[in-house]
Amino acid sequence: MSLKVTLIQGGGAGFDQVPAVKAILAAAGVAIDYDEHLAGWASVAKGGQPLPLAMLDSVRSNRIALKTRLLPPPGESGSARKEARNLNVQLRRELGLFATVRPLRNLPGLPARFQGVDMLVIREITEDLYAAIEHEIVPGVVQSLKVVTRTASERFLRFAFEHARQLGRKSIACVHKANILKLADGLFLEAFRAVASDFPEFQTREIIVDNCCMQMVSRPQQFDTLVMGNLYGDLVSDLAAGIVGGVTAAHGVNVGDSVRVYECFHGGDRDVIPEGRVNPLPLLLPAIDLLQEHGEATAAGRIRAAVECVLTEGKTLTPDLGGRATTAQVAEAIVAAL
Repeated sequence: MSLKVTLIQGGGAGFDQVPAVKAILAAAGVAIDYDEHLAGWASVAKGGQPLPLAMLDSVRSNRIALKTRLLPPPGESGSARKEARNLNVQLRRELGLFATVRPLRNLPGLPARFQGVDMLVIREITEDLYAAIEHEIVPGVVQSLKVVTRTASERFLRFAFEHARQLGRKSIACVHKANILKLADGLFLEAFRAVASDFPEFQTREIIVDNCCMQMVSRPQQFDTLVMGNLYGDLVSDLAAGIVGGVTAAHGVNVGDSVRVYECFHGGDRDVIPEGRVNPLPLLLPAIDLLQEHGEATAAGRIRAAVECVLTEGKTLTPDLGGRATTAQVAEAIVAAL
């Protein structure tokens, strides 16, 4: 029986990534029934909406989506373009997604500042400063509000502990700034302690966000699972991606009560990444996780091993990885390595 997956095409680099990933998954013997939809500027260019209702309904129905990065519509400026840049955030809100899980580990053959890193960064994505509640009090004075609620914090943290338990993780660190934000981050920290009491098998740790960043760039191997609010998660996850090799190793899954969106964070317009020269791995890695979590663990393992083989050989790499290969050539090399 084939998996039903909503495939969200955001345009630009995604037009190269999607056929490459589909070819690799098919070569691994995985049967997937794709319901493919355009979104972002790719949809607008065809006369559609940035977040088409049919696409949203498909994700809610299938409960599994694989997504390229949504790009802002071209030609817009000012407030319209500023709003368009938030399409990826808007999609999360429309689907009721409340957590992002970003596995950050070394890939054999991918140069990185550190080796032996294998951490999960789990980020709450519904509130914090990303609630975007701000106003101008008087000219030249702007106030932005950080929103933290016990209900959202406990829902997020309970998911994080349960997910870490399923993966056999051993320790969880709560990243915060409660020494300064005594009420907002204090509430998040209280929720962490309360939820942690229901998971006594975990070693827990509380770490201030600036110290966390310093520790990550000095000895990242010490971290197993980290949980945090929206803004800290945005910063820490990108820092961790840089530690393990950059955008090639950066991917994740956005989680809701009944929906999972496996997401590529790397993408751009054709003027940023030339056609045919796009690195397919930022979309292939979340696709591997999708297979791993939905009954195709054997195929996921085979594809992951093939990726590591191609990276280690270093003969067939896209320009961003120091090679001259096309997107299709990288896909062909991974298929051959299967």
